[in-house]
Amino acid sequence: MNLSPVSGRDTVYVWIGRGAGGQPASAELLLRQAAAGVLGCPEADLVVTHRPGAAALVTRDTGRGQVAVPASVSRGGGVTVVAVRSGGPVGVDVERCRQLPALGLARRWYSPAEVAWLAARPEAVRSRDFLRLWTAKEAVGKALGLGLRAGGLRRRMPVPGPGRMRPVPAVADVWVGHPHRPGALLLAVAVVGGEAEMVVVGEAERRR
Repeated sequence: MNLSPVSGRDTVYVWIGRGAGGQPASAELLLRQAAAGVLGCPEADLVVTHRPGAAALVTRDTGRGQVAVPASVSRGGGVTVVAVRSGGPVGVDVERCRQLPALGLARRWYSPAEVAWLAARPEAVRSRDFLRLWTAKEAVGKALGLGLRAGGLRRRMPVPGPGRMRPVPAVADVWVGHPHRPGALLLAVAVVGGEAEMVVVGEAERRR
C-alpha cells in the first residue's frame, strides 16, 4: 500500500493491530507495514530501531543514503497502535475507555485548569474525558522524547475534541489531536514542528 500525504500536507498515519488470544499484535510487524506504505517499498528493506520513551525509527538504505520515518508505538486494550510520519517527531497513545474515579485522579496529577474543565463536564463522560487528556499527555511526551518525565502529567493539554490537531499550551510548535474512531479505544497523536493531518489507515490482524 503506497500512502501519499493528504492534499500535500504533513500527514500522520495510524495503524491498529489486533493480536491473538487477547495479546497485542507485534509492534515491529506493524511498524514495517506502516513505514513500507509511507516509503513505497518492500517491508524487507526496512530496519526498525527502538528508542527510549516508546519511540521508534524505521530506516531504509537506498544505496545513496538512508531514508528515515519517525514512528511511535503504544499498547493497550488488546491492541498495538503505531503512528508513522515523514515530517518529523511523532507520538501516539491508546487507552480503552473505562470507568475511573476521574476527578480524584485529575486532582492528583493534572493542572488546575484541566481539573476545573473536567469537573464541569457531565459525569457520564468524565472518565472518557480524563482518558483523552491522559492519552494526549502520553502522546506529547513521546513526540518530545521525554515520556511523562519532567512533569509530563502536569503539562497542560488543549481541550480534547474531534477534527484537527490543536496546539499544546506553553509548548512551542507541538500539536496534539484525537483521531475520530468509533468504539471503546481512545487515540491521541502528537507532532513536533507544525500541525499534521491524522489518518487512521485501518486495522491489521496479527501476522506470523
